[in-house]
Amino acid sequence: MAWSDVLARLAGTALAAVFLAGLETLCEDEQPSDAALMEQLARREPRALELLYDRYARAVYSLVLRIAQQAASAEEIVQDVFLQLWRNAHLYQPTRGPLEPWLFTLARNRALDHLRLKREKQRRREETLELQPAAVATPNPEYVVDRQQRAERVRALMRSLPETQRRAIELAFFEGMTHSEIAAALREPLGTVKSWIRTGLLRLREALEGAT
Repeated sequence: MAWSDVLARLAGTALAAVFLAGLETLCEDEQPSDAALMEQLARREPRALELLYDRYARAVYSLVLRIAQQAASAEEIVQDVFLQLWRNAHLYQPTRGPLEPWLFTLARNRALDHLRLKREKQRRREETLELQPAAVATPNPEYVVDRQQRAERVRALMRSLPETQRRAIELAFFEGMTHSEIAAALREPLGTVKSWIRTGLLRLREALEGAT
């Protein structure tokens, strides 16, 4: 019996309502709500972060770019925003409003913090130059050691990643390949490559911040 015949027989019966309710549930399962994803995120389910990133990353990037005015800074801020979303998912309360404005407020605040920090660094740099105009810049030994230690941590963390995930990150950041080019080179689905890069960067960033 064809589906059209089944639906025709169900029409006008109590089973029709049950069927339609089940169909609506299936559709909802295919497109989980923001609130449902945030509940999963609070349970530390990486797939929820991937779905939220795919849903909002472009809009968050556009907002941040308008504030930061630099693509590289905007990309870094977006990564930081979703890292904070991962860490603070438990703070979101759907009863107070939708996720989108909450996420955009977080992104805006991060971008403004970035600008304030940048301006403060610039101001201090200018003050230092005014106080020591003739001073010859010499490397700070502690700074050099710190950079070397950070570089070694990054190398160790990269080695700890699965080979395919490490290779995807290397192709993206050291060879400048796009996600689509990486997917073709590795013969992997585009979504898988994006997931490898996002989760890998989050792991690297969390480990580095935890070591400071």
